[in-house]
Amino acid sequence: MIVITAPTGNIGHQVVDTVLAAGEPVRVIARDPARLRADVRERVEVVQGSHGDERVVARAFDGADAVFWLLPSDPRAADANEAFLGFTRPAAEAMRGLGVKRVVDVSALGRGTPQAGTAGHVTASLAMDDLIASTGVAFRALAASGFMENVLRQVQTIKERGRFFDVISPDRELRLVATRDIAAVAARLLLDATWTGQEEIPLLGPENLSYDDIAAVISEVLGTSVRYERIPAQALADRLTARGMSGAMVQSMLDMMAAKEDGLDDAIVRTPRHAIDTPTTFRQWCEEVLKPAVHASGRQP
Repeated sequence: MIVITAPTGNIGHQVVDTVLAAGEPVRVIARDPARLRADVRERVEVVQGSHGDERVVARAFDGADAVFWLLPSDPRAADANEAFLGFTRPAAEAMRGLGVKRVVDVSALGRGTPQAGTAGHVTASLAMDDLIASTGVAFRALAASGFMENVLRQVQTIKERGRFFDVISPDRELRLVATRDIAAVAARLLLDATWTGQEEIPLLGPENLSYDDIAAVISEVLGTSVRYERIPAQALADRLTARGMSGAMVQSMLDMMAAKEDGLDDAIVRTPRHAIDTPTTFRQWCEEVLKPAVHASGRQP
């Protein structure tokens, strides 16, 4: 039995599809089972509720061989530790008490760097990994770089204004990975019952790109000029606050972005293996995901 959390999310639904295609029994935890595709609901066992609830994870993890753990976003949390550690603690107790054999989670780059202790969301994510590891399960932490899909949050701005924004320097090299590649690695591990021990697996994508590089690729794919503009940290804070994010979580986000600017993601030396594990290029992703999203949102810029 393979348990998959966040099965309707960007990564989770792709993990579900791949594991089901392999013919393995799947149990999912879902707050709203109606959000599952009908064909998926017919083929999985559903435990309804939050995977931060001790009663829910106790039911879901009973008899489970492997668990895919993906933390949901909680922008209104009192602080990042509550969002990451507080939410995960009941699951960690259930993993330990119910004898779960293997766990795969989605985490972040940065472990062992000078910035790791003051990197907001990333600091809390690494602490979450430590909590899961302390249960003694065989564990793989998928240390993912920035998601290509984050660009989709600015589809309207790209379409209407030919611009997108962030707080990172325009020439700062970034590592970007497609969620399809994260899901593929996660599914492969969940389907493999032979691995043991605990390990972090960095998922970097196949190339480093600055925001200026990203703007150039988007421009070429869309056939129109798209520019990146760096904004002050306070401007980002104001936007996040306006969307309802708590003050502590806003600060945690700003701390993470400052740490990335300062080299948080740079410690892992890129090797050919990273391109094998996470092969989707940003150009390919733009052609297959961003461009259709821009068209679907209205006229092309």
